[in-house]
Amino acid sequence: MTDFDAIFDSYEPNDYVYSVCEIPKGSTLKVEFDREKKVFMLDRVEPAIFAKPVNYGFIPATTDEDGDSLDTLIVTDEPIPAGVTTKVRVIGMLDFVDDGENDHKIVVVPYDDRHTANSIKTLDDLPSGWKEQIAHHFLHYKDLKKMDTTNPRGWGNADEAWRVIADCVERYKNGQ
Repeated sequence: MTDFDAIFDSYEPNDYVYSVCEIPKGSTLKVEFDREKKVFMLDRVEPAIFAKPVNYGFIPATTDEDGDSLDTLIVTDEPIPAGVTTKVRVIGMLDFVDDGENDHKIVVVPYDDRHTANSIKTLDDLPSGWKEQIAHHFLHYKDLKKMDTTNPRGWGNADEAWRVIADCVERYKNGQ
């Protein structure tokens, strides 16, 4: 366990988690946190048509089935700068497969969002068309390099997301 992850090694279901933003909403820079080096690394620059439609981050002290930290989609009107850690409420998940591996996307909102008066509690509270736009992005964002390698398989509620989080915390603790 790295010192960074040790700060975030306890999650209580149906309460909150922390999410670290890697890619601000609207960015074309594919940034990833390197656990071993403890730095944010630029992986690649995406075409402008594939800018992130939502803030993209990860939950520390987790390991998803693809071997990376569990991804988050952090819903805010404004971009969150890369590296910023946010206390977030889990509202659902995108069941997603990338290159044949499960690569879940946990959908979260800031725990204290006074702009929305904390009104977003479930995926159904998001604006009309939001889920379709996000699924479209993840279906096509690799088309120019590796067409047909991504598959957004559907949406899950907060309870399903918490089960994935618990599995990813356990996988992390077991050193996988």
